[in-house]
Amino acid sequence: MDTAIVLFNRDLRVHDHPALAAACDRAEQVVPLFVLDPAVPQGQRHGFLLECLADLRASLRARGGDLVVRQGDVVRETMRLATELGVATVCASADVSSLARRREERFAREPIEFLRFPGVTVVPPAALLPSGGGDHYRVFTPYWRAWKRHSRRPQLPPPRRVRIPAGLAVGRLPGPDRRGAMPGGESAARERAARWLRQDLDDYAGRRDDLAGDRTSRLSPYLRFGCLSPLELACRAERSEEFVRQLCWRDFHHQVTYAFPQINRDDYRPDARRWRRDQDALQAWQAGLTGLPIVDAGMRQLLAEGWMHNRARLIVAAYLVRHLGLDWRAGARHFFQLLLDGDVADNSGNWQWVAGTGNDTRPNRPFNPLRQAARYDPTGDYVRRHVPELADLPTEHIHEPWRLPTPPPGYPPRLDGPDE
Repeated sequence: MDTAIVLFNRDLRVHDHPALAAACDRAEQVVPLFVLDPAVPQGQRHGFLLECLADLRASLRARGGDLVVRQGDVVRETMRLATELGVATVCASADVSSLARRREERFAREPIEFLRFPGVTVVPPAALLPSGGGDHYRVFTPYWRAWKRHSRRPQLPPPRRVRIPAGLAVGRLPGPDRRGAMPGGESAARERAARWLRQDLDDYAGRRDDLAGDRTSRLSPYLRFGCLSPLELACRAERSEEFVRQLCWRDFHHQVTYAFPQINRDDYRPDARRWRRDQDALQAWQAGLTGLPIVDAGMRQLLAEGWMHNRARLIVAAYLVRHLGLDWRAGARHFFQLLLDGDVADNSGNWQWVAGTGNDTRPNRPFNPLRQAARYDPTGDYVRRHVPELADLPTEHIHEPWRLPTPPPGYPPRLDGPDE
């Protein structure tokens, strides 16, 4: 073929990029394209996304190419460019959300060759099927066993050269207007991954739930935007089964979403319970003003950083659905709006797991946030870091419910009961 378009989406990198590698191998000229679609809400991720795109453009320019940027509907803008250049082939990474699937279906109806490639997950979503039948694994443990045995595709080096058509207007990329602690882009992602794998991977299993220690990788935003290849990361981290298991959980939620694309809207496991409606309680939870220190610390970390420790995510989510009785969809929407790593598959899959409507085989397991706080923040340093009003409290009182300036009705809810 003479010219091919590589449509970037959640794969903003040049290392181990099957769609980009295939286009560079097959075509004389390659047009790397990203379409900024104003109809797709990005929340606080927009600035991070722009940083990722700026870094991708720099990487492509270093190889003789560039990143072509257009604005509007992804399919229409891609086809407009294809018609303008006489392109007959579009290469893209396959994705699983309902939005991505609708786009792929639209491309399939266009008079163009639309080629889908792996790269968003370690194992492609439809590559593993349960032996007993069905189109996906519903339980994680058998999926984990099959996932570990599955053969991996080879990792691909970045292209040495990317040739784009002469005179092509590449388009302006808006400058990010954010000052985040985590810069976006493949360069920052690879630097952070190399440092964390070298310094912290070996302690991950024993320290991953230490809230104050903050020893998790914080690589999830880079995985969400594809600045890191999940396959490459899994291979580089293979000496830590516990960390690789987390990457498998990510793949698990993606294969569930591939089979159940409405996961962000509908209960995966239909549940007869009736959720409460309490806007005051929801807003207090969103603002980190529930009166429960460990919950407020997690929610304020989210507001301040666009990120939250994984153990804190579990605690605040369980508090919303199990103790306040509010709909998991309200919590998932808030997370999706604020998290740099906000992703339909992982965000919705994890919220449904906590709510008992998802893939948890024990949907009614007990969960006590006070015991969680004592176990994973025993000295209260995590709470003190994110709830400065409580910084001077002695350790023996740091996790006790605190007096709010204007507590909403119904606070505090009952928090007794067992925990796992």
